[in-house]
Amino acid sequence: MNRMSIAERAKILGFLVEGMSLRAASRLADCSINTVTKLLVDVGSACAEYQDSTLRNLPCKRVQCDEIWSFVGAKQKNVPAEREGEFGVGDVWTWTAICADTKIIASWMVGDRGAAAANAFIADLAGRLSNRIQLTTDGHKVYVDAVERAFGSDIDYAMLVKVYGEGPSSPERKYSPSEHIGTKTVRIEGEPNPAHISTSYVERQNLTMRMSMRRFTRLSNAFSKKVDNHMHAVALHFMHYNFGRIHKTLRVTPAMEAGVSDHVWSLAEIAALVPDPAAKARGPYKKKPTCA
Repeated sequence: MNRMSIAERAKILGFLVEGMSLRAASRLADCSINTVTKLLVDVGSACAEYQDSTLRNLPCKRVQCDEIWSFVGAKQKNVPAEREGEFGVGDVWTWTAICADTKIIASWMVGDRGAAAANAFIADLAGRLSNRIQLTTDGHKVYVDAVERAFGSDIDYAMLVKVYGEGPSSPERKYSPSEHIGTKTVRIEGEPNPAHISTSYVERQNLTMRMSMRRFTRLSNAFSKKVDNHMHAVALHFMHYNFGRIHKTLRVTPAMEAGVSDHVWSLAEIAALVPDPAAKARGPYKKKPTCA
């Protein structure tokens, strides 16, 4: 079987991490969409595995968490009755945790927005940190129990609750957000510094995700059709963001700032995370008997 060169794979990955759809990438790379999809699956799996093992003992001191909405297959209101409640069909949420100092995405998870998902996400975050941290989340109530389970009293934790006015009433403003009229801070555990109670960085990362992954674009037909491919795209995005993209403020990548990498990763290095398959051993040639 013919395999694409590292340079060809890196070019396709470059299209994907800059927000192109699979079909657009296949047209520009002059290859089939199945090739692009297979590459996303292989590289996304490798990126998830690499970051799971590498993002450990992180020196984070201030962490912000949030959840970003998307959907797979169909919007929740259009999910068929026989698939109601099935994960990966309808609403899907991506949980993210960003370090306010190094800007590294320390942990992420694709799931629903319930308590079980919050427990799994916060437990994973806690296992990646080397220091006591100050944590800020939004007012989603499931965080309280999840943080208590994962950190106990060894954390300085506060919620930043945003207060909104009434939603848009006219058809011209149906896609505009409600008016933000204020915020309220709630201390949950420890002694969080009021000056650092913020979710600004993680909310800005939400915009980066929507700009960098076509399937997160609102009001389009670019939504994910399979939840597994959705997860692979998220893993690729964070690999490029953490290791391969120089942060404009830091002037290095978040992984370099956090001390888990010593250089800027190229797209070719990311593509090379997928090992070439081992050649299959061939048995001795046997000539087939011919008919008399």
